[in-house]
Amino acid sequence: MSGTHGTDGSEHENDDVRPVEPDSRGSSAAEADSSSAPTEQFAAFSAPQIPETPREEPADTGTEPQEPATPQSGTPQSGTPQSGTPQSETPKLETARPEAPRPETPRPETPRPETPRPETPRPETPRPETPRPETHPSEATTAVIPVVTQDGRGDASTARIRSSDASAPKPAGSTPLPSSAPDSRNAQPPASPPTPPPGSPPPVAPPPGGNSGSSGDGSGSWWSGVPKRTVALVVGGVVALLAVLYVADLAVSSGKVPRGVTVAGIEIGGESLDEAEAHLRQVLSERLDEPVPVVAGETSGEIVPAQAGIGIDWDATLDRVGSQPLNPFTRLASFFGNEEIGVVSTRDDATLAVAIDEFTAAAAYSPREGNIVFEGGTPVPVTPQPGQQVDVAVASDVFVERWAFGEVSLPVEQVDVTVTREGLDRALADIAVPAVSADLVVRGKDGTTATLARDQIGAVLSFVPDGKGGLTPEYHPEAAVEILAPQLRPTETEPRDARIEIQGGRPAVVPGVKGELVDWTKTLETFPELLAITDDRVVEAVYQPVDPALTTEAAEKLGINEVIGEYTTGGFEYASGVNIRLAAAEINGAVVKPGETFSLNGYTGPRGAAEGYVESGIIEAGRPGKAVGGGISQLATTLYNASYFAGMEDVAHTEHSYYISRYPAAREATVFEGAIDLQFRNPFETGVLIQTITTSSDVTVRFWGTKTVDVQSITGERTNFTTPNTITLPAGPGCIASSGAQGFTVSDTRVVTDARTGAQISNTTRTVRYDPVPIVKCVEPDDKDGADSEGDQGTGGDAPAPASPEPTPASSTPASAPAGEAPAQAPAEGTVSDAAEPIANPEAAPARRQPESVTAPEN
Repeated sequence: MSGTHGTDGSEHENDDVRPVEPDSRGSSAAEADSSSAPTEQFAAFSAPQIPETPREEPADTGTEPQEPATPQSGTPQSGTPQSGTPQSETPKLETARPEAPRPETPRPETPRPETPRPETPRPETPRPETPRPETHPSEATTAVIPVVTQDGRGDASTARIRSSDASAPKPAGSTPLPSSAPDSRNAQPPASPPTPPPGSPPPVAPPPGGNSGSSGDGSGSWWSGVPKRTVALVVGGVVALLAVLYVADLAVSSGKVPRGVTVAGIEIGGESLDEAEAHLRQVLSERLDEPVPVVAGETSGEIVPAQAGIGIDWDATLDRVGSQPLNPFTRLASFFGNEEIGVVSTRDDATLAVAIDEFTAAAAYSPREGNIVFEGGTPVPVTPQPGQQVDVAVASDVFVERWAFGEVSLPVEQVDVTVTREGLDRALADIAVPAVSADLVVRGKDGTTATLARDQIGAVLSFVPDGKGGLTPEYHPEAAVEILAPQLRPTETEPRDARIEIQGGRPAVVPGVKGELVDWTKTLETFPELLAITDDRVVEAVYQPVDPALTTEAAEKLGINEVIGEYTTGGFEYASGVNIRLAAAEINGAVVKPGETFSLNGYTGPRGAAEGYVESGIIEAGRPGKAVGGGISQLATTLYNASYFAGMEDVAHTEHSYYISRYPAAREATVFEGAIDLQFRNPFETGVLIQTITTSSDVTVRFWGTKTVDVQSITGERTNFTTPNTITLPAGPGCIASSGAQGFTVSDTRVVTDARTGAQISNTTRTVRYDPVPIVKCVEPDDKDGADSEGDQGTGGDAPAPASPEPTPASSTPASAPAGEAPAQAPAEGTVSDAAEPIANPEAAPARRQPESVTAPEN
């Protein structure tokens, strides 16, 4: 068979039209099996049964006749052409799909006689055999063949033929059909149009054209019948229209800001560049001068951008606008959204940092660690609270970026705490509460007790974080000793150092006394355990014998038995004498052990009114004045010279800024509490005892020890004289007139030799420059001619002396000067003979040996 099975009007259209020969299974089963084929179905018809010629067929499976399947809409009428056969001549062969089993109603079978018919050999076309699995006859391939009428039109129904032998030989040049189809030579035309069985759906008429809109390729698409030229024209038209719209939109928007562009929320899309710039300048310039709300955590405030050093870089901001996009998709998207480009700001970092720091100072706070404090005798928990901090640099960047948008939220960082609430509660219950449950009692001698009361526990117990969420107790026994020791002091015996006193003109050792004191370290060694006891907190005081700092044996070994240095000065007024005698009594009997350093300020301690010192002469701000404790420099000069001739090592001393005639030039010293001190060191292997002797007019300092050296002082010539300045002040208590004195430079050389051999040990020269004593004039307010009123210069000994030669004071020569000492020189003309101790002036007298930048009164 070479004709097609469609209705295309070919010359072989009716070659294969045959009536359907019922097979042994019945038409219902065939129709049921064919319902699974993906073909367009028509109404079934009943074909007359004719005897079949016996041939080799698969055994009858006995399948019951099935109800005809309802045709599925949209199923193609013709099958897909097989390989090697022209598309117009090959019917579509479909392979039945396995269907899920469904219950079948058994029907009685009517035996039909089988009519044997001769087998007509057909030429077979060799074809490769493909192994196929044996299938049930109900699953065999079904071919759908359209029925063609005598006038060439397709009938409204088709026959379904079950293939019984897929491998049967096919005539050459014909389209292979399923082997179950009856031979065309035995087919009889139907006597009448097929009638659908009762209950089956009505036949479906094919649409005009014969193939239900199919283009002949089996695709079944709705547009498959549209000519390709029409499709191409439509598509081309749409593309052309879009191109026209794109070009028109690009032309209209040329030279304008791209659509949808906003700057800090200001819409400028579609405006010309000039309009956009003018718009932005108007709005953003106003925002620069308006306060911007700023929030950092729970802290809020306002910052004015312009005042914080913020400006606008207009060129960079407008550069961000860009040009019209050429991408059509980008242009299309601009109809449906906005593009925020922001503001490019300028900044003054210093001004901005100040503004941000002022705000963040209020926003930042330190964390509060959990702790326990004591209010009286009650422990109070302190709840932990995290802190907050703001990074000024980061906050500045955020403000610069966001100020133009309105409210700015600055980032904050939380500073965590380490103590948890659980750890706090545990320390409170386990340590703090038991600690205040009772008083702590220390029992001393003779029934004396010392008590640490419950309300004093807070002074000896505190807590610190342990790093693990809890609190660690810290005990302070030293604080407990401060409370308990005074209560037990009457039961203690203080040790008394051995003393060396001058008795009968000779040093004598007064034995020391051992003491007995409470050993608080041992007494409170179980302090934490004591505070954990909730009742009966009583502990016995532990007493220990204590040796004096200087024992009798140590005092006897010091070798203090002869005078090794001595010096005397005098000529001070009454008030200065009071202060000198008080300070001299403080240092009388002082012992300087081998290698120790003695400090005058350190030994006397404060020298104020509370200690009995009175107001006396000093020099302050370059002229004479008065202050409490004045005059001590005379004792300092006397002590320095005694240590000088005793061979002590000079550690620190400072000369007066003005020369005072009662002191040896370049060999004198001044002091001021807390600023200028006199210090020397004992370089010998034996000790030194300091003895002071005072009268109403002079003071003597004597050093006792073991003499090993001789000391000689050589004073140089005075040079580099300087002229004093004149100072005019209003007359009154604040003005002390002075005739002034010249300044000069002088040096002193100390030569130290061995007392036994005479060999020189050291030779040291010290050069001092003295400032001129200013001429002070006290002028009465009504004295128009400038006459000065001189103050009393002779009663107090505080004012500068007249610039005239004076006899050498007897005190300028040591009471017992060591051998080789040069005699004291007579004061030169214009020197101060009896002045108050001047003030150190580092700028006017750079040669002074005193702390830099210190300007203090000199006593």
